[in-house]
Amino acid sequence: FDVKHNNLKLKPAVFSKDSCYLPPLRYPATCTFKGGLESERQQYIIHGGKTPNNELSDKMYVMSVVCKNNKKVTFRCTEKDLVGDVPEARYGHSIDVVYSRGKSMGVVFGGRSYIPSAQRTTEKWNTVADCLPHVFLVDFEFGCSTSYILPELQDGLSFHVSIARNDTIYILGGHSLANNIRPANLYRIRVDLPLGSPAVNCTVLPGGISVSSAILTQTNNDEFVIVGGYQLENQKRMVCNIISFEDNKIEIREMETPDWTPDIKHSKIWFGSNMGNGTVSLGIPGDNKQAVSET
Repeated sequence: FDVKHNNLKLKPAVFSKDSCYLPPLRYPATCTFKGGLESERQQYIIHGGKTPNNELSDKMYVMSVVCKNNKKVTFRCTEKDLVGDVPEARYGHSIDVVYSRGKSMGVVFGGRSYIPSAQRTTEKWNTVADCLPHVFLVDFEFGCSTSYILPELQDGLSFHVSIARNDTIYILGGHSLANNIRPANLYRIRVDLPLGSPAVNCTVLPGGISVSSAILTQTNNDEFVIVGGYQLENQKRMVCNIISFEDNKIEIREMETPDWTPDIKHSKIWFGSNMGNGTVSLGIPGDNKQAVSET
């Protein structure tokens, strides 16, 4: 989609012969990443998610465009082997990229995982629980992963909003499965990447909002909009918020409520994605498919 010229072209997308298999995944964490100085191409990072047979993935995939012409786009997908403190298989989490002192690092946080068999109190093999609220730093070049325990992060979260700004990530909202609440969280996680060991610290900020599974879209360099999501299990959040940044300060305020259609107002669940340039795509199931949302 060419935003400047408002031109949408659909092309077949194929994988190169040296690509690994990328299974269909639900609720993975994704982000974009620009490689080192020698590479100006963006890469797409995919981590975790649910496979079609409801198993959880702990794999990390790196996708990049290797060829693009008028007829098709060719992607290369490679699996990135992680070593060290490897995040357990999970879904509903976030992955972002921070930049500090000329270096970059991936940050994995939150999500849900299956309870290990030794800890289950039921016979269900797919009973889920919050992942521990650890922060993982992942070196995309070497695959090294390190876990950090921050005292400010007490409860596990999933389906939260995350925003990366240079060396900082903001964690907003989310759902705590253990407490069955959507706390009005707002955390600021700052990552410093000196020559030695990274330094990670977290600050609890006021002014958060209660929401899970919201859609985040960017409207300009310093402004984002939150659309959709849930404030209760079966209650959609119809309010939208503007998130603005100025002088390393974050401000969250309500915006004028969109003129929702009757179908959207009366639907129990909704879903969608960021379309870029301040636009989101929203969908609702048909009349016979009003299933309960997982978030």
